[in-house]
Formats: sequence, C-alpha cells, structure tokens
Amino acid sequence: MTSALEAADRRSFPPEVIVAVKALACELPSRLGVPLSRLHVPDIAAEVTERGIVAEVSGTTIWRWLSEDAIRPWKQRSWIFPRDPDFEAKAGRVLDLYARTWDAKPLDKRDFVISADEKTSIQARVRCHETLAPGSRRVARVEHEYDRGGALAYLAAWDVHRAKVFGRCEPTTGIEPFGRLVEQVMTTEPYASARRVFWVVDNGSSHRGQRAVDRLNQRWPNARLVQLPVHASWLNQVEIYFSVVQRKVLTPNDFADLAAVESRLLSFERRYEQTADPFEWKFTRSDLAKLLEQLADKPDYQAAA
Repeated sequence: MTSALEAADRRSFPPEVIVAVKALACELPSRLGVPLSRLHVPDIAAEVTERGIVAEVSGTTIWRWLSEDAIRPWKQRSWIFPRDPDFEAKAGRVLDLYARTWDAKPLDKRDFVISADEKTSIQARVRCHETLAPGSRRVARVEHEYDRGGALAYLAAWDVHRAKVFGRCEPTTGIEPFGRLVEQVMTTEPYASARRVFWVVDNGSSHRGQRAVDRLNQRWPNARLVQLPVHASWLNQVEIYFSVVQRKVLTPNDFADLAAVESRLLSFERRYEQTADPFEWKFTRSDLAKLLEQLADKPDYQAAA
C-alpha cells in the first residue's frame, strides 16, 4: 500500500527527475568529476541540486527512491577474473577430492584430504588501557590505542572429512615452517600409515610449483600436493576455518604479548574440534562449469583471458 510520503513524492517530483537521480547514483564519482571514491546520499543530494536536476530534495526522499531499486552506491564488492588457462581442470580436481573422488575413482577409507594454508602477520596489540567487560546497557569497551607486541604466522591444516585441525605458530611463513606443519600431521595416525594424504594448497611461495610437489612426495611418499590455480583461495576449505578464527579469537585484538596470541590460537583448536563437523561444501564441478560459462560471455573476461 502506497504511503502518504511516497504519494507526495510522486506528486512533487516528475518521473524524469526520479530517473535522473537514480542514473546519477549509478555513475562512478570519477566520471562525474567528483573527488570521492563512492557516493552517499548527501553527496547525491548535493550533486543533483548543483546540476539543476532539482531545486531542492531531502536525503530521505533520495534514499527512498534508491531503495525502490535496491541501489546502494555506498556499498561495494570486490571481484577478480580467473587468469589460469587450466583453471577449470585444476580447481575441478580439488572439488573432486571434497566429494571423495580422485581420477574418477572414489577414495577409500585409507585416503585423507587436508586443506592447508598460512594466516600471516597476526599482531599482538597491547591495549593502553584494560578492556572493559560488557555490562548492563553497555557493550564491551576496547581502548583504541595500543602498543605493538610483535607479530606471528598461524599455519593450519584442516582434515576436510574428519573435521580435525592441526595448527602451529611460527615467527614467519616459508618452506621450512610449512614443512614443520606437514610433519606435525604426517607423523600422526591415521595419516602416518595412510594410503594417500592429499594436501590442498594455494599458490603461496611456501608450496608453489613442481619443486614443492617433489619436495613433499620425496619426504612423505604417501603425500600428494594438490595446488589450486591462482586466485582460487576461495576453494580452500581451511579459509573457512581461518574466518572462524578471525571472528572468535582475534577480534578484538587484545593480547598482552605474542605468547598470549599463540596460547589462545592453539587452545581454540581443541575447543573447536569438540563440536566441529565437516563443512557442508556444496560447490561442485557442475557449479564451476556454470560459473566459467557465465564469465566466458563477459567482454571483460574475454579481454583478460
């Protein structure tokens, strides 16, 4: 049912004015000659009056017009096109592993799939004043200012089908720290005596290229390094676990020192495993093929390929 305000808007402003305001809201500020990165309602109101589209209009009215078509120029989403010519094949075999398949054959009970990566530069932010706990009609309060207590890297390996997590903290990332994570897993049962342990990784320098594949297999004959294509970290399941860690462990960042960071991270692993289930992964090879088919029709993607 049309409200009185909406009816008044339609009487006060002709349709062509509303269309012009919406069109302006859908322009990039740079094309409008406005020194902003994105437009908010007050910016739009100022521009439409300065350009003579309308003599006067309230921000509430503009917001209502934009809301009709879900236009939100103050929001943004990032995107990137796949650049690897073998993107579908490389990503597809990882999706097969998640579905317990390899080379068109089902995995058996002695095969395991590990998703691994590094979360870099985790700081210990030592707040200048003690954090206050929440209370009646008061949220928790965290001091804005802090002293830097150093930073570390958190390496984690997630068993995709068993909801088991292995983690360790290192001063930095690199081939040797990643090797220690692998050893931590591969010397533990059932991985030590497994038929095959597939390690899904991205293209970070610690596990990139054929040398990394050979290095892992030489050290651990039953291990197989499966590298995702470039720009496909979103297909690495351990990133889901890292997002949980970021929300539940590292935000807000309030630690006395790096030892406190490490202690909380490693303690959280055990806590998380007590109730964890395998992630309900629904993105399949079929979904991947549909996505790439949709991208193939886009001129920008064709130019980037």
